Amino acid sequence: MTTIPTVTLNNGVQMPQLGFGVFQVSDDDTSAAVSTALAAGYRSIDTAAIYGNEAGTGRALAESGIARNELFITSKLWIDDLGYDATLAAYETSLNNLGLDYLDLYLIHWPAPGTNLYLEAWRALEKLLLDGRIRAIGVSNFQPDHLEKIIELGGTVPVVNQVELHPALQQHDVRAFNTANGIATEAWSPLAQGALLDDPTVTGIATDHEVSPAQVILRWHLQQGRIVIPKSVTPERIRQNLDLFDFNLSADELATIDSLEKDGRTGPHPAEFNG
Repeated sequence: MTTIPTVTLNNGVQMPQLGFGVFQVSDDDTSAAVSTALAAGYRSIDTAAIYGNEAGTGRALAESGIARNELFITSKLWIDDLGYDATLAAYETSLNNLGLDYLDLYLIHWPAPGTNLYLEAWRALEKLLLDGRIRAIGVSNFQPDHLEKIIELGGTVPVVNQVELHPALQQHDVRAFNTANGIATEAWSPLAQGALLDDPTVTGIATDHEVSPAQVILRWHLQQGRIVIPKSVTPERIRQNLDLFDFNLSADELATIDSLEKDGRTGPHPAEFNG
């Protein structure tokens, strides 16, 4: 079985660098997909309250027979539950849906700056962390100005900032801020929802290495040190996306993929999205 490298988060927790995401997957399909991923060797699973598939994820985890301490489970707090008390309640709901006693990582899903409530939510996450209910806390879709406000609180610095990131949207400013503050960058939509899989640059590199275009892009992420969570419901692709550790991209190939930047955002902009 493939040994997946880990990233040491700023609180010392080890997180697998490659995980499995379930965004836009139905609850029933999630059970099957997560079961396939776990059987293939994934141990990090990323879900969220708003996905509506925490229960399906939990069923697959329970049926896997894999020891809890071998798994790394992430979920996320939705915008409607921002605020101190609402966050604490939402966390309990997510745990119940997943059938777990704790999460390895809990993220604020979006800053929703128009609500001005993410700092209260962060204080709630800090309490859950202090109480031993979560191993690590972080954020998703946060821009540097949102992160600065959390850091200015003087408490816990997020361990992870999960953002849309792929060759067409490389988030240089966000990545630089994350690195400067010891925050790991995690890429969602790492394949740009498939938009780059037919790009001649990517397909040419894939042909040279006798791998798929998706494997090329995922390898590009890994070699730049990012955590990545590809999604698929196709068993062959689930297994293929894990098979990334027997080839390397050259410096020239990495630079060629870097040149695909075009501000190709597929999701909303965090500064404007309030749910």
